Amino acid sequence: MAATIGAAGRVLGDAEVRAFVRDRLAEADVDGRRVCVIVPDATRSCPLPLLLGALHEPLHGRAAAVTVLIALGTHAPMSQAQLAKHLGGPYPGFEIRNHEWWLPERLVSLGRIGASRVAELSEGRMAQPIEVALNRAVVEHDVCLVIGPVFPHEVVGFSGGNKYFFPGIAGQEIIDFSHWLGALISSAEIIGTRGITPVRALIDEAAAMIPSQRLALCLVVESGTGALHAMSFGEPESAWAACADVSAVTHVQYLEAPVHRVLSIIPEKYDDMWTGAKGFYKVEPIVADGGEVIIYAPHITRISAMHPEIEKIGYHCRDYFVKQWDRFRDQHWGVLAHSTHLRGAGTWDPVDGERPRVRVTLATGIPEHVVRAADLDYLDPATLDLDALAADSFVVPQAGEILFRLR
Repeated sequence: MAATIGAAGRVLGDAEVRAFVRDRLAEADVDGRRVCVIVPDATRSCPLPLLLGALHEPLHGRAAAVTVLIALGTHAPMSQAQLAKHLGGPYPGFEIRNHEWWLPERLVSLGRIGASRVAELSEGRMAQPIEVALNRAVVEHDVCLVIGPVFPHEVVGFSGGNKYFFPGIAGQEIIDFSHWLGALISSAEIIGTRGITPVRALIDEAAAMIPSQRLALCLVVESGTGALHAMSFGEPESAWAACADVSAVTHVQYLEAPVHRVLSIIPEKYDDMWTGAKGFYKVEPIVADGGEVIIYAPHITRISAMHPEIEKIGYHCRDYFVKQWDRFRDQHWGVLAHSTHLRGAGTWDPVDGERPRVRVTLATGIPEHVVRAADLDYLDPATLDLDALAADSFVVPQAGEILFRLR
């Protein structure tokens, strides 16, 4: 059973946070052992300077070595300047690394999950074996300690826990596989779903293959501020479950009726549409059929630095890919999943073509020809009257972490 402090509606003081981290690590078996601390990148609200500072004292001098590994998934690596701002520090004796998912030599295979087991875990949606490849730090360290927030998530239901292993520090094959499984279920259906979703079941199965001891410090963070509502420490499964219960109350807001238009204002921590698309995922459930989501992010100038193929594939609903699978099966499934998540629900058939449920309009720094070629609508952010638009829209400032649902 995980140790937990805080609750929905509470804000933990810095002294409480430091004491909780210190006391939990004092009880942990880290003496003389190599510890890998896995943390999120800057696309997640998380007070890492406070947490790593609290962690440094009970680990430094006790652990044989400490590596802080940034769980990028397939996001772009963080520069030294970005890391310094994100992590704080310095932390003498700690080595800090990006998860270099693009380098095969940084990965190690932990084995395979067989086709029949995949079919069972995915509830029949997929039935092929999957290689479980992970950053080799997991076999080079004795203890893997995940530190990260829990939020409603478009692929797995609620993020956090073992998700920091898969996809956080995983190889691309299992990242693509798990994301496509989520896409088959659909973002609107799985996001904010409590309990063990099929994607969570697959992630937990893969995490059980990790040879080192797994621990997690899961967090419920006040969106946009870094303040902590709750923390839970223990095995990743139980620590995650405790925080997901709090996140389900803290990070989900309910409307009585659907809205015709959402103006989703994207914070600067999302620096491309690959990450900024969260401003759509979190509001899709409240938009009426035929409605519109406007993604307002003048600071975003490209769709994805790490996945340029999305500009050629474009954004489409799930059926567009599933019903033309021979055409798309050799693409990265994670890219296809991202495409469906931002396009949202819809239908496709060879006669009538694609019929999305809602319009998605980008008011960003991405050039108009790129946006339209990717099958999205375009607005020039420089010409927008935001006040007038806001008067006729449901406005979500700091979009991307709070989920909106219909009651």
